[in-house]
Formats: sequence, C-alpha cells, structure tokens
Amino acid sequence: MNKFMKVAIEEAYEGIKHGDGGPFGAVIVKNGEIIGKGHNCVVKEKDPTCHGEMEAIHQACKTLNNFDLTGCDIYTTGQPCPMCLGALLWAHLDNIYFGCDYQDTNDIGFSDEQYNEKMSIEEQKKYLKQISHEECLKLYEDYKNIKNKTHY
Repeated sequence: MNKFMKVAIEEAYEGIKHGDGGPFGAVIVKNGEIIGKGHNCVVKEKDPTCHGEMEAIHQACKTLNNFDLTGCDIYTTGQPCPMCLGALLWAHLDNIYFGCDYQDTNDIGFSDEQYNEKMSIEEQKKYLKQISHEECLKLYEDYKNIKNKTHY
C-alpha cells in the first residue's frame, strides 16, 4: 500500500471514530513530506463544504503560507466530488490520487454521482439566476484596473 494513502485512510478512520462525517480522508504531500491532511467534517461542522480534500487544502495552504499548491500531490480515499475537484484544480496540485471511485461511494450511500452528470443549460436555469449584471461588470472592470494584483 502507498504510504501516503495509508495516512489518508488513517485520517478517515479518525473522523469516523469521532463521528465527524463519512469515510473520506486526504493528505497533501510536497517533496515527500505531508504538509496538510484532513478528513470529512461535514457532520461535526454542520457544513457541506468540509470534505476531507477541502480540509487538507486549508491546512496545506496554511503550512506553505500560499494559495498555490503547485508541486504538491493529494492522496484521498474517495474520488473527489465536483466541488473538491474544482478546488484541487484551482490550487494547482500536480497529481490527484484516489482510492475508491464514485460507484464505490454510491454503494455505501453517498450521492456523489448525481453531481457529476453534466447539466444542460435548461437544467442550470432552475438554479442560476443572473441579476445586477451591469453593476457586477463595473466591479470586475474596477478590479481589472488595479495594478500589481496577485490572482488566479
């Protein structure tokens, strides 16, 4: 077994033991050292964004004092959901290694697969309502004109 995946599994068990959430643990590694780890804390925090990968990202960013995790890899017990995958991509991790896939996750009662299907534009309209477009464009324009900003 991969030594970093072993730590991710141990992290998941820690969360289960404390009733924090599902069996999802993750570790982020840079240059062979663990710089962040986390487990699912959705139940504990009463927050649907507290997935293991998100917790590991938070800790790794604090460790590096940077939002850019280029040069890092993540090991996670479950295939990242769309939210976590988006966050991992925004963080610029080099590699994403996972243990169980979406079907495995569905088989134990989690509904990740439903969020992985592409929504048509018509389906998106049920949830997305564009308002105040001009005001937001002004905000974006003001931001665009700021010199010496750091962003992704």
